[in-house]
Amino acid sequence: MNGRIIKINRIPVSVIVIIVTCILIYLYSSGEKPTAYSIFTNQNNVNVRKLLIGAIHAAQRGGLEIVEVAQSQNLKERSKGKTDEGANDPYTIADSRSHCVMKQGLLRIFPRITIISEEDKETCTESSTFDLDPTVLHETAKVTDELVSVHDITVWIDPLDATQEFTEKLYQYVTTMVCVAVKGNPIIGVIHNPFSGQTAWAWRDHSTSEYLETIRLSGSTTIEPTITVSRSHAGNAKDLIYAVFGEESNILAAAGAGYKVLQVVGNNATAYLHSTKIKKWDICAGDAILRTFGGKMTTLDNQLIDYGPNESPVNARGLLATMVNHELYIDKIIAYRQGTNVKSKQR
Repeated sequence: MNGRIIKINRIPVSVIVIIVTCILIYLYSSGEKPTAYSIFTNQNNVNVRKLLIGAIHAAQRGGLEIVEVAQSQNLKERSKGKTDEGANDPYTIADSRSHCVMKQGLLRIFPRITIISEEDKETCTESSTFDLDPTVLHETAKVTDELVSVHDITVWIDPLDATQEFTEKLYQYVTTMVCVAVKGNPIIGVIHNPFSGQTAWAWRDHSTSEYLETIRLSGSTTIEPTITVSRSHAGNAKDLIYAVFGEESNILAAAGAGYKVLQVVGNNATAYLHSTKIKKWDICAGDAILRTFGGKMTTLDNQLIDYGPNESPVNARGLLATMVNHELYIDKIIAYRQGTNVKSKQR
């Protein structure tokens, strides 16, 4: 070697060590078992099984914030303004706290996914996180690892559904919701009631929560059409139901889109109808759950709803959700609306 001493440049080595350490810390914190393959593929792919666990955790942790605010009786309520139906649109500190823990917690574990929350305009002043714990899944849940491109995933969060009813202490209607959509199609839905502690979740073509199975099996045997509508901002939904299905139609007034979808899943209602605008964070989780059981949710002109990141967060074309006989309901609604439009033009 001609007496020469070879010196190793320590700066690049130390940089490499730091980079590898950061990657390993990220993988461990997200519940991922590091492998040589995962180190180089994890950046662009998301393990949907772990995302399901994260979605359940997020809904439940948000629920804890809501219960804590309710117990404090210091809601710090204010109004966002009026809805299209003229009802008050309230906001409380529980909405904010739930939003922060749900969104920040998911982003810490899955930093590259797109998350859209109802309360995105709110600023989170404190860091709120949680870790993945597979025990949120019941022992018989059939869930396996499945990778999906991070660019195809959109997560929708409703930190507090039925805020009006929350302020009225009608806690049976209150839920937190998380939905995972892949290429605009809802595949995972989580609906959690903070006050009962029950969580309904479904991963289409994979598994569902035991509670959701209980709802399906213990539901009533409703034969006569019973249509659930919003109790606080129904718009002209009731008039539409009476006009289309008759004055003797059974109407179930309830609050919270998540709650109403579960009434349909449990056959306590044969349909859920909303005639005005509704936000996608209100309906995405319910849509995923309905599809899991062969149900259907569409606009009132019978179009499936796209939950992709580039679409408007507002569904402005009304809503019909059913477990069975969807075409029977929607055909009658479309025929009535078309007839009404013809009469209006003739005047």
